[in-house]
Amino acid sequence: MNTIALYVKKGLHYLNLEPDLDDYDRIHQAIVKDTIFKGTNLWILIFAIVVASVGLNMNSTAVIIGAMLISPLMGPINGMGYSIATYDFALFRQSIRNFSFAVMASLVASTAYFFLSPISTAHSELLARTSPTIYDVLIALFGGLAGIVAISSRQKGNVIPGVAIATALMPPLCTAGYGLATAQLSYFLGAIYLFTINTVFIALSSVIISQILKFPIRTILEEKEKKRVNRLITAVIMLVALPSIYFGYGLVQQERFSERAARFISNVQMFEGNYLLNSKVEPSQREITLVYGGVEITNNQKEAIQEKLADFGIGEASLEIRQGLSFKDADLGQMTEAIKLREKVFGLEKLISEKDQQIEKLKEIDELGAGVFQELKQLYPETISCSVSDAIEYTDQGEGEPRVVVVLITRITLTENEKARIERWLEKRLNSNRLLIFYN
Repeated sequence: MNTIALYVKKGLHYLNLEPDLDDYDRIHQAIVKDTIFKGTNLWILIFAIVVASVGLNMNSTAVIIGAMLISPLMGPINGMGYSIATYDFALFRQSIRNFSFAVMASLVASTAYFFLSPISTAHSELLARTSPTIYDVLIALFGGLAGIVAISSRQKGNVIPGVAIATALMPPLCTAGYGLATAQLSYFLGAIYLFTINTVFIALSSVIISQILKFPIRTILEEKEKKRVNRLITAVIMLVALPSIYFGYGLVQQERFSERAARFISNVQMFEGNYLLNSKVEPSQREITLVYGGVEITNNQKEAIQEKLADFGIGEASLEIRQGLSFKDADLGQMTEAIKLREKVFGLEKLISEKDQQIEKLKEIDELGAGVFQELKQLYPETISCSVSDAIEYTDQGEGEPRVVVVLITRITLTENEKARIERWLEKRLNSNRLLIFYN
C-alpha cells in the first residue's frame, strides 16, 4: 500500500499546475489584452478569414490549417470564460462586445469572398462544418482546456495556435458566410451551431481551469447571485450540448448502416445471370440503389435480393433495384457468354484473394515458428531446431480435423517429464490443445 501511495503521490506531482502558474495579475492583463479587437488584431482576423475561405473553396486542408494558425479569435472566448469564473462582469461585457464585433467582421469578410468567388461548389471540407456532433463538443472542450492552461503558465509555449486548429473556430464562420452568400439557410444554421458549440465549450473550459487554479474573484458578489450565474451557465451548456448528442448518435447509426450496406452489396455482385453495374447508398435516408446489367430481373429475383437485407442487419432499409442494361431474346446467347466470362473473372479474383490469404498465413506460421524456437531455446538450451506447421488429420471416423505439428531436435534425449512440460508450454504458446509433437 505504501508503494502505491508513493506512485500516486509522484503522479499527482507531475500533474500539478501550480509550480508553472504565472502571476494572477499578469494572467489577467494577458486575457484582457487578447479580448480587444481593433487595429492589428482585426486586420489579422480578416486576413485569416479570407485565407480560410480560400481553403474551403479549394478544398485544401493545408490552407485551412494555415488560416487557423494566424487567427486571433480565441482571445474574447477565453475572456468570457475567465470573467465568468472570476465574476468580473465588466470584462464579460467587454468580451461579449468584442467577440460579437469579431464574428460580424468575419461573416462580412467570408460572405463577401464567397459572393465574389466564381467557384460555388460545396466541397467535403466545407460540408464537414455543417453537421455538428458530440465529437465537436469534446474537441472544443479539451482544446479549450489546453488553451487556458497555456495562458496560465509562465511558459506560454505555442499551444494557442494548436488549440485554434483543434477547435476549428475559423472554418465554421467561413461556412456560415458561404451559406449567406449562396442563400443556403441549412449551411448557415449548421455552421453557426458548430461555431456556437466551440465557443461555449472553450469558454466552459476557461471557467473550469480558472476555478481549479483559484483565480481571485474580481467583484464582490452575494452567494445568491453566484448561484444564479452558475444555473444560467448550466442551462446554456445543456441547451447547446443536447442537440449535438442527438446528431452524434445519428452519425454513428449512419456509419453502421454504411458498413452493413457495403457487405450486402459485396454479397449480391452477381445474381442469377445479372452483374452489378453500379450501387448507391444514402445512409441518412437508409436507402440503397442497385443497378444491374444482364437478363431481365424478375420480381421473384428482386424479392430474393430484398430478403438478403435482413442477413446483414438492415432489413428495414429501402431497396431500389434497376435494370441498367438488358438484352432481348435475340441477343440472349451473346449475353449469356458475357455473363459466364464475368463469372470466370470474378472466380479468378476470388481465387487470387484466397491464394494471397494462404501466402499471408504461411508468413505468419514462419514468424510464429521462429518466435517459438527463440523462446524455447531460452527455456531449454539443449534445443537445436524447431519446426511449426499446420496440418489436417484424416481418419476412418470422418472428415479431417486441423492439427498443429511441431518437430523438435535436441542435443540430448529428453525425459518424459521434460516432454510433458514442453507440451504444456507449447499448448499455451500456440493456443491449441491439438498438437502433434515429434522429438529427435
